[in-house]
This record gives sequence, structure tokens and C-alpha cells, in this order.
Amino acid sequence: MAKVTRDDVARLAGTSTAVVSYVINNGPRPVAPATRERVLAAIKELGYRPDRVAQAMASRRTELIGLIVPDARQPFFGEMAHAVEQAAAERGKMVLVGNSDYIAEREVHYLRAFLGMRVSGLILVSHALNDNAAAEIEAWDARVVLLHERPEAIDDVAVVTDDIGGAQLATRHLLEHGYDYVACLGGIAETPVVGDPVSDHVEGWRRAMQEAGIPTEGRLFEAPYNRYDAYQVGLQILAGPHRPPAIFCSTDDQAIGVLRAARELRIDVPGELAVAGFDDVKEAALTDPPLTTIASDRSAMARAAVDLVLDDGLRVAGSRRERLKVFPSRLVLRRSCGCV
Repeated sequence: MAKVTRDDVARLAGTSTAVVSYVINNGPRPVAPATRERVLAAIKELGYRPDRVAQAMASRRTELIGLIVPDARQPFFGEMAHAVEQAAAERGKMVLVGNSDYIAEREVHYLRAFLGMRVSGLILVSHALNDNAAAEIEAWDARVVLLHERPEAIDDVAVVTDDIGGAQLATRHLLEHGYDYVACLGGIAETPVVGDPVSDHVEGWRRAMQEAGIPTEGRLFEAPYNRYDAYQVGLQILAGPHRPPAIFCSTDDQAIGVLRAARELRIDVPGELAVAGFDDVKEAALTDPPLTTIASDRSAMARAAVDLVLDDGLRVAGSRRERLKVFPSRLVLRRSCGCV
């Protein structure tokens, strides 16, 4: 059977191929309602399927959004990717996902690949955007929205959580339980990375401790972001001679690892140790005990990022403050802190 073409649709509908194109692409010129109905009826009768590749070549844009995350195996990034996919579907777009694995060269690889495919826009969750990645974005004059993190290598629109404020909320709450101090599980960077949420979580913890007049020296511990390595760090901290009475973890995955370490060492949570995390991944409600944590509206953040990356006015000049959309943090109380 011969392939149905746009010419076939136009002949059956009694219109030009240009009008058929306007109906299929919903523009750029308006089509009278009666004519639109004839074209749609012809498309249905003939079983016509538009050639999306040809359309992308003509418009120099695809119906795709590129999304680069550090590691979709981690629950937070997996849930964020799912939220972006849902938000994109609402706008008639599909999402291509690449995992950088926290490797700068791999991040640049996906940037080049996605931009070379003429994606409609790019949503980037970058741990520490380097100069090569920033140059790649500038060379393509790409539409980019930074999500969750806001590295300063590029000055582009960012959608983030109030990470410092959220960490302060969690730490203050633990201190309100009467603990002498709260230890913190941060990241593994030797120096703070500007715009990195974990660095901001550490800063929020530090501010809350200083507000309470409690020293922080010797109470910040480095740990990878995942639960498996955080479990090993947790064993060392909790089995040591100076076990902290409470720990604020910069990610829920870290907190899950610490809870496992406490259970293995037969340390009662929250009786002998209080734990709080950050992210409110779905699994946080199912840990033993359920995890007190900091939440933000990931669905709203994903929708905002998709809307921004598809907005024709995205690259309009504006102040840094106007280009930064901050979503509030919310304290979610569960049993790991001793509340419920």
C-alpha cells in the first residue's frame, strides 16, 4: 500500500497542502473551523501520519526536551525525572534522559548529543557545571533551564528549592527536641560548590547551630549522596566513641543508609538517636522508623521548568533574581526525630 502523503489529504479535503500543514502544526496561520474539520476528517479517513522527522528538519526543532540528571537510580532524581516527563507530556512533548553519573565529560557528551538533535529545550540538573559544558550551551545558543541546582558557570534560568531555609528548619526542629547538638552528613566535596543543594544544606545546618550558640567544629561528616556509601559512613560515626545524639542528613538516601547502620548496631531510633533527611522521596515514609525530612513540590518545580524551557521569552534579559524561581521547603514530621 502506497504511503499516504500530505498531498493526498489536501486533495480529499479540497484544500492546499499549506492549509493541511497549518492544521497539523496548529499554525502559524489560522484555519477556519469548517476547513479544519474537513482536514481532520481526511486525515482520519486516510490514516495519515505526519513525518515528525521531516517537520523537525524544517522547523529546526523537535518535539523533544532533553533532561540530564546525575543519576536516575537515586530516588530523588528518578522521581524528578518522572515529574518532568509528566509535565512535558501535558505540553505535547517527549523527554530524552541522560545520566551524567557526576562526570563532567559525560555531561558534555549528553549536552552535545541532545542539542545536536535539535531538542526544543534542555533541562539540566548539574552538580558542578564546568567551562566546557557552559561553552557548549553558549555555542548552540540553547534554551536551558537549570533544575534543582544552580551552578554559576552559566547565567540561565533556574528552578530550585529553598535549600538553606529547609536545612535550617530540620536542624532547628531537632534542637527543639532538646538534643545537645546535631551532627550533619554533608557531601564529599573538599570545597563548597556554589549553587549545589548539598552545600546549601550544610550552610543551613551551620546557621541553625550558630543561632542556637552551638559549635559546629568536628560535627560535619563527609559522605557520598547514596545510601550504600552513607551506610558505611554511618557505621563509623555511630560505632565511634562520640556518637552524636542527632544527625541531619543532606539527602534522604544518606538518611536511609544511616538508619540501616543504626539498626545493625542495635541503636534505637529515635530513643537513642534522632535522624532527619532532605528531599522527601516516597520511600522516606516507609523506612523503619519513618523518616522526618524536608519536602518541596517536585511536580510544581518540574512543571515550572518545562514551561520555562518552552517559553519563547526564556532568553529575554533580566536580573538574576528574576531568573531564579525558588520553591519553599516544608518540614515533614515522622517518627525518626521522635515526634510521631
